[in-house]
Amino acid sequence: MIPEEPQQPSVFDLIGGDAKLRELVDRFYDLMDLEPEFAGIRALHPALLDGSRDKLHWFLSGWSGGPALYIERFGHPRLRARHLPYAIASSERDQWLRCMALAMQDVGVPQALQQRLMQSFYQTADWMRNKEG
Repeated sequence: MIPEEPQQPSVFDLIGGDAKLRELVDRFYDLMDLEPEFAGIRALHPALLDGSRDKLHWFLSGWSGGPALYIERFGHPRLRARHLPYAIASSERDQWLRCMALAMQDVGVPQALQQRLMQSFYQTADWMRNKEG
């Protein structure tokens, strides 16, 4: 008999589960809505952010190893394709990353996990760029 290897906790678990993930997403959008330094990415969103909050929460849930809420509702995320209608350059990428970094700090995501997540977020955000600059 081969002993089972202990399963590593998912990012979803390390963050603190669904409630903590939702807190992170809500803080991200609160900062985007309130802080002038994020005006560039705020302008890419609808006036009311409720739908955006839900979609990011659902996406991050599955992406982080929790329930695949986004896929259950919409199918494959096709992130780049869904973001092509929006002009995303380095400035927008950097605003998104800065806003998420602040949100993670504000809700108390452990420092080591913040660093790990920022590496992944940078790769994805950089891949979303569709405009020079």
